[in-house]
Amino acid sequence: MKEYKTISKIAGPLVYVEKTEPVGYGELVKVTLSDGSVKRGQVLDTSEEIVVVQIFEGTSEIDKDSRVTFLGETIKLAVSDDMLGRILSGSGQPLDNGPEIVPEKRVDINGAAINPFMRDSPADFIQTGISTIDEMNTLVRGQKLPIFSGSGLPHNEIALQIARQAKVVGQEGDFAVVFAAMGITNEEAQYFINDFEQTGALENAVVFLNLADDPAVERLITPRMALTAAEYLAYEKDMHVLVILTDLTNYCESLREIGAAREEVPGRRGYPGYMYTDLANIYERAGMIKGKKGSVTQIPILTMVGDDITHPIPDLTGYITEGQITLSRELHMKNIYPPVDVLPSLSRLMNSGIGPGKTREDHKQVSDQLYAFYAEGRDLRGLVAIVGKEALSQRDQNLLEFADAFEDKFVRQDKNEDRSIEDTLAIAWKLLSDVPRDELTRIKDEFKDKYYIKQKEDNKIEEGKKGSKTGEEKDNSTEEAKEGEQRAEESA
Repeated sequence: MKEYKTISKIAGPLVYVEKTEPVGYGELVKVTLSDGSVKRGQVLDTSEEIVVVQIFEGTSEIDKDSRVTFLGETIKLAVSDDMLGRILSGSGQPLDNGPEIVPEKRVDINGAAINPFMRDSPADFIQTGISTIDEMNTLVRGQKLPIFSGSGLPHNEIALQIARQAKVVGQEGDFAVVFAAMGITNEEAQYFINDFEQTGALENAVVFLNLADDPAVERLITPRMALTAAEYLAYEKDMHVLVILTDLTNYCESLREIGAAREEVPGRRGYPGYMYTDLANIYERAGMIKGKKGSVTQIPILTMVGDDITHPIPDLTGYITEGQITLSRELHMKNIYPPVDVLPSLSRLMNSGIGPGKTREDHKQVSDQLYAFYAEGRDLRGLVAIVGKEALSQRDQNLLEFADAFEDKFVRQDKNEDRSIEDTLAIAWKLLSDVPRDELTRIKDEFKDKYYIKQKEDNKIEEGKKGSKTGEEKDNSTEEAKEGEQRAEESA
């Protein structure tokens, strides 16, 4: 292979090489420094006059005497069954002190677009164990459903909880999780590793960790590494794979950094104009293929800068993906976990994954009724601040109480609480049974007859048990009082 000593310019993580033979886009590059050490890179731009190479380990110590070799192949990931249970770096190197993965084959990390004709429609319910997602923003196998978070909100805890608890109910095939973290601190990385190891979730997971002090260039290949591993497990090993990518905001910041180093004309807020295309290349790798048992489902997590949902990153993500789950700072301040705000959240494929034979026949109508009551109750909170609670009608006061109970009993759950869809619907009916039956306008009478009355009866039984206990306590206290009086008389 030819070596070139024609470096004309070094800017940030980029090296400009002149007078080369024809070089392909995305080709791997080896840069040999004056002291004999080697750095790796990738072709970012190519033309007849000049080739732009991005260096993975940073450009410090590279000078014009360094030698550049083009390797004639793109970045490939070594894939095999042995990947499960491993913790890897953002570039696919082992971080768990284990051996190198013996590859069954090596796969280009850029993947290939799924033929639209061969795409299958997502239709199978994935149970995450989190009520606000399962009941009101259902995740469907093959979907891409992002979580919009904010700085300081517990999106990492939610991501780990989903990774531990997610399962495809009633479907054959193994379930696996591919977890990719980008631009995280060492403390966060240790937290992720400890959680995966202690809960046993690592057995069915592949973890890619790109740290904040790793090169920005490596951050751009981390999600592609993760998706390549997921596609191999899904389409060649027939597994149902859930890919969790956190945090896409750090990925886009690296994209902006590389764009600035290349002196590109910036788009909105300094991000590259091609960011939409770049994000689509990642998100559109989720899906199901006809004739294949496996599937790739994505939950990308991104922190909204300044909690601004109109920021370019969440804005473009919302165009590409099939809905979003939005976290609320207000709920987090009330110490409610997980702080999922159901009103701006949405799952566009929800109707395909719920109903008889998948979840339960009353699922959709219960969800609609919860939305309606909670939205009204939230609106009334603003009115109460102006006119006071006493000025409201009895119905409005009931809705106000419903909104508080909804947040406290339905939204709030423990970090290790894995609720089945039956448990979630039972909690929902318990809340709805405190509202007069006539006001449940979005639920059919047949479902009210089946679930509303039963819930009322269960509540009466519980109240009866409490009443009998308090009655026994009163009887016991009366007897103790009599005995005390007798003792007092005897002593007198």
